[in-house]
Amino acid sequence: MTWRPTAALARGVVVAGVVPALALAAARPALVVLAAPFAVWVVCALRRRPREVPRIGSSTRGAGIREGRAVRTSALLQHAEDVEHVVRSTDPAPYVAMDPPSGTLGALVDHRAAVDGVVALPEVVVRPDRWGRVSLGEEQVCADSAWGGFRWGPQPRWGTELRVLPQAVAYHSRAALPSPSGLVGAHRSARIGSGVELGDVREFAPGDRLRRIHWPVSSRSGRLHVTAALAEQDAGVLLVVDAFADHGESGGVDGPQSSLDLTVRAAAALAAHHLRGGDRVALRVLGRPRLSLPSGGGRRQLRRVEVALASVAAGDAEPPGTPLRLGAAAGSFVVVLSALLDDRVAAVAAATQRRGLSVLVVDCLPPGAAPVAASGVDARVVEAAWRLRLLDRERVLSALEGAGCPTAAWRGPGSLDGVLSALGRRARAPRVRT
Repeated sequence: MTWRPTAALARGVVVAGVVPALALAAARPALVVLAAPFAVWVVCALRRRPREVPRIGSSTRGAGIREGRAVRTSALLQHAEDVEHVVRSTDPAPYVAMDPPSGTLGALVDHRAAVDGVVALPEVVVRPDRWGRVSLGEEQVCADSAWGGFRWGPQPRWGTELRVLPQAVAYHSRAALPSPSGLVGAHRSARIGSGVELGDVREFAPGDRLRRIHWPVSSRSGRLHVTAALAEQDAGVLLVVDAFADHGESGGVDGPQSSLDLTVRAAAALAAHHLRGGDRVALRVLGRPRLSLPSGGGRRQLRRVEVALASVAAGDAEPPGTPLRLGAAAGSFVVVLSALLDDRVAAVAAATQRRGLSVLVVDCLPPGAAPVAASGVDARVVEAAWRLRLLDRERVLSALEGAGCPTAAWRGPGSLDGVLSALGRRARAPRVRT
């Protein structure tokens, strides 16, 4: 797109050329005085006629931001030596708030800050209100030359795509995980080792440290006794995210949550909690995209999990007719986060429980979630079908409890403590082998 004369320049040329002719024809020299400013402005605008055609370049910052946080979307204008004023307009996009709200911003170009003819366009502040891949609205950029004689644009520009990470919900749990199987960690193990919590008091044996001697028992029994502590180990946690469907309406970070919102944010909170506690975390997404993240620990693994959760979208990408496989390693603690409206998820959770792994099913269906009737569909029929589906869901929950697979509704910090404590007691209880 090239520079084009503005309508103001055309009007100035007409006034500067026609008014003097009328003044001569009517013998009214005073009219020439009225046309003089227009003539001067036209001459100045034509002398500053642009020679270079601008180009737009992007330099948006914050490609991995969190939902609810603002980021400045910037852009560069190249070959802007002849540009005096620039206007940038961004179309609205779902789950994106902008400042200014209209998305339109104009400013004079500061050529003193230009580098090799490259200047920065006005920055529009955007705040994504929902996790995932968010595409900003299409942009229009328009530039005016000096004296407003020529205009470039409006030049369309595709909206920038942002990768928005789930909100870091504060989650704390005092309950230890059942059956930790690592080397060193924060969870109390059932075996004796080097820990701080008392596990047993036994007689002294060669190799025991003197600082472990329990003097009250030794003085009563007349023989040396020492204390034995329980080992502290880390655990392997597998987070299973059900993304087969999204139930309910999403209102963004400050509004009502859909089932997929609750599932993804709960998975991010659990991953952050366990990774900061020294555990190893793996991720398996059921749905779209069909991905598996191997087990790992540390901040880098937390970033991988959050980026993977940001790519989750409702859909079914599993091979048809093939049973679901989680790929849980031996000794892992499996956490299934689901709305429990797909029988395949309940089936794979029960099958994993029968393998001898500790499984916890987290119910992520928001209270009051209901489908929206499509156009032309009777709302009463949709409501009746939804009630039947909820009744079937209650049957699935009862079947899971009967199979020894505990369930708990996600309600934020501390909502899983009771179930985790019960799982820990069950894991430490003696088993009878037949």
